[in-house]
Amino acid sequence: MGSISGKDYIDRLNRLDINLWCDGVKIKGKISEHPAFKGIIQTTASLYDLQNDPSLKDKMTFNLTNKNESIGLSYMQPKTKTDLKRRRTMIEYWARHTCGMLGRSPDYMNTTIMSFAASAAILTGKDHCFPENIQSLYERAMEKDLSFTHTFITPQVNRSHINLGFSNEPISARVIKKNKKGIIIKGARLLATQGGLTDEVLVYTAPRPFFNPDEAFAFSIPSDTDGLKFICRESFVGGESTFNYPLSSRFEEMDSIIVFDHVLVPWEKVFFYDNVEMATDFKEQSSYYPFAYHQVIIRQIVKIEFIFGLAQLLVETINIDEYQHIQEKLSEIIIGIETMKALLEKSENNAELDEWGIMRPSLVPLQVASNVFPRIYPRFSEIIQLIAASGIVSLPTENDFDSLKSDLDMYLQGENRNALDRVKLFRLAWDLTMSSFGTRQTQYERFFFGDPIRLSSYLYKSYPKEKNVKTVSTYLKLNK
Repeated sequence: MGSISGKDYIDRLNRLDINLWCDGVKIKGKISEHPAFKGIIQTTASLYDLQNDPSLKDKMTFNLTNKNESIGLSYMQPKTKTDLKRRRTMIEYWARHTCGMLGRSPDYMNTTIMSFAASAAILTGKDHCFPENIQSLYERAMEKDLSFTHTFITPQVNRSHINLGFSNEPISARVIKKNKKGIIIKGARLLATQGGLTDEVLVYTAPRPFFNPDEAFAFSIPSDTDGLKFICRESFVGGESTFNYPLSSRFEEMDSIIVFDHVLVPWEKVFFYDNVEMATDFKEQSSYYPFAYHQVIIRQIVKIEFIFGLAQLLVETINIDEYQHIQEKLSEIIIGIETMKALLEKSENNAELDEWGIMRPSLVPLQVASNVFPRIYPRFSEIIQLIAASGIVSLPTENDFDSLKSDLDMYLQGENRNALDRVKLFRLAWDLTMSSFGTRQTQYERFFFGDPIRLSSYLYKSYPKEKNVKTVSTYLKLNK
């Protein structure tokens, strides 16, 4: 079948019998028609439709050797730098279509599945490891153009380094039994973005200082697997009006807790279990981080370019571009954009083939970018607030314009825009930075790849220091 259409995606999702809860109520009927999920599902469907746009098909899809069907290009394992840049072009198309707002656009998880399969040989010969199951998932995902969410995070009952846990019942999801059919999981995982809105859920144990072997596993199962429950947070969709809620009505990605109640994971879907070494090392040794960072940095660049465009329009609309403090603020955003772009370019220019013939982007520039972005994004959100000032506070709604148009046209016009367009612009600024959707965006980007302090620590520990140290030691003629 290969790449699907938006209708295929929606129809398939509606056919699933997912145990999905929102605001204390179990979702019944078509998921795609529920007000909390309608916008994001329609937006995701539009991404799949881009794959089949005749003018973009060559940029959005590729063909496997000896197969005629078109495959979504985010599944392509790059063998050359040209392949790597083709992936970037495809990711940019989807990111621009969503203004960079979707942290879990399908290409993120497609990239994860691709990178896992590209490095599956790491598991060969290891205890309780099944590399063939990762390859099988990769092939099935390409063939059916599956959608995925994932969950890595354990419940935050106790975040101290030494947390042995004394609950009689599992809190963090763990293996409680094994039988002829597979492993049985009980417990919970946190923060599955778009959890319950995809074909499958990838479950992986994130490394941490103290590991229970029963929690050292990885697998992917359908979202409607028996015993699997998704508990959604409060919806941040303000309403269906794209005038009142220009972002949340389209791009609000639900986050959910996943509860495993004696979930049977068939052996053919298990990547590994009861293997602390692989739970700790597989992601680090595989091509996951280079490719995941690569996809995310591309999206984040698109997002801050969108922010810059918004900031510039605000400045022009209220005619404040001659002030140096405004120019300085816009320059901050420009510096952020160009820094991120340069790091992305370096990662591609310095890409190298790994031992399995996969062209990996250079990791260090991407790690640097992933440390830069969590710091600059909250600042850029603040800049939008500072530029918009009080104009972002008292904003009329779409209904106000229906009833009070003459008053609003007079008093809310801009230097070069009518009142309706001025309010559209300021409502966009509000939805990006001050609504519940906008503040979630800031927190989400701040912790996208985890605690920024840990990211900095990992960059320091993994950065090659020897050459610089040797230079200084040689200069001073220091003894070894």
